[in-house]
Amino acid sequence: MTVHLYAFATLITIGVQAAEEPAGWEVDFIDNFDTFNHEHWQDQLLWVNDEDQCYVREGQFGTREVSDGTLKLRVVDIGEPRVCFNWDKRGIQHPPTQYVAGRIASKNRKEFTRGRWTARLRVRNSGQPGMFPAWWLLGAFNNEPPIEELNEKVCWPVTGSGEIDVFEHHSDGGPDHFAARAIKSLGYCGGGDWQSDMLVLAADLNEYHEYAVEWSGDDLLFRLDGEEVYRLSGEGAKIPEPMFAILNFAKINASPMSVKQWEMEVDWLRHERRVDSAPQ
Repeated sequence: MTVHLYAFATLITIGVQAAEEPAGWEVDFIDNFDTFNHEHWQDQLLWVNDEDQCYVREGQFGTREVSDGTLKLRVVDIGEPRVCFNWDKRGIQHPPTQYVAGRIASKNRKEFTRGRWTARLRVRNSGQPGMFPAWWLLGAFNNEPPIEELNEKVCWPVTGSGEIDVFEHHSDGGPDHFAARAIKSLGYCGGGDWQSDMLVLAADLNEYHEYAVEWSGDDLLFRLDGEEVYRLSGEGAKIPEPMFAILNFAKINASPMSVKQWEMEVDWLRHERRVDSAPQ
């Protein structure tokens, strides 16, 4: 997930309504978050984007909770700095911080090629300075921790470590909006163009919405509550690798929090595959 400024993007408001599930799709993975399933997810600890918070394991300080059929990922102000066991790609340790957060990934648990990914989620009281919640995909051969397979040696964002941001809310743009994008690889480690293939859309983030991306032939197609809202022609063909899902809530700058915690609530997340002869 990459840092960006929304000043260069177009904010579009789209009226949406839930669409019926089209024929030809089959759910091959779903998590309804009745429990936290370690066969689906693992905590991911790393320092990226110069984020201000520290990711912690096992829901420490209430940063990850599954209750009442939903997953809650939070940024929590614990009141005083603590040692952070997150490191960046250069091996530098995150400085002590009073902010802790949750980040989970389906890496080496649930990874899929193409198809369609969807999550139903909400973020209350959006637009507060520093907010950076996201639901996104990363190529399965990515070389960031945890490293568990010999083929996990591809640097971001070249093929094998591609990135698709299905839902990303950056507080710089104010409340009630999100970005959808694919990162355009420039062909070398760290060379990612996050702006060219980004679209910012308006939505009431206090309410649940379904945020999806699917491969349609060579295109990437983004949906909001079942309705197509953005299409990237030819970009799907550039991301042929299996991908895993990431859900996280980051704090992107040093602004103080006006409340003790922020929360992204996820009702469910699923992957579907095509089961007929329709074009992919």
